[in-house]
Amino acid sequence: MEIDFSLWYRVLAPRPVVIVSTVNSRGISNAAPFSFVMPCSVSPPLIEFSSSPGHHTAKNILKTGDFVVNVPGRGALDKLWKCSGNLPAGVSEIKKSGLTEEKSLKVKSPGIVECFARYECKLHGKFRTGDHITFVGRIVRAFVEDKYFKNKEFKVLQADPLMHIGGKRFGLVGKIIKVK
Repeated sequence: MEIDFSLWYRVLAPRPVVIVSTVNSRGISNAAPFSFVMPCSVSPPLIEFSSSPGHHTAKNILKTGDFVVNVPGRGALDKLWKCSGNLPAGVSEIKKSGLTEEKSLKVKSPGIVECFARYECKLHGKFRTGDHITFVGRIVRAFVEDKYFKNKEFKVLQADPLMHIGGKRFGLVGKIIKVK
């Protein structure tokens, strides 16, 4: 069956979902969930995500030049969803959702305590991609909770990362298989 072009990306699901946190020029935090996200280089460490140009997240990054990619687990789902609302500029989605800000070590934007991993990023590049802006961040600090990363291996089942299917639907990993 052929599908409408407005729906093509939904088949590429589930996708990891992250919360990108930023600050505006007055230092007020902002956070929004994104599932158009992926690593794009190991050396240097680069991560990219795409945002609508009208989002506060995009506007803040263009002004401040940094952001934090926060990776949530199942326990953060309800609060993550509250961050997807359209609050007025200058109102912190982090605070409104009940999430907890954590001062970052290398960027102005805060991390989110309830997320098991955080990547502090400096803006490396940006480009217009149709109706979105793709932001590429150079990771200047990578943090993951000890219990989810042992012997250079990510304990994905224990971390229980959220996967976005579409709209209000999310999935969980559930099972690991290996190629023979």
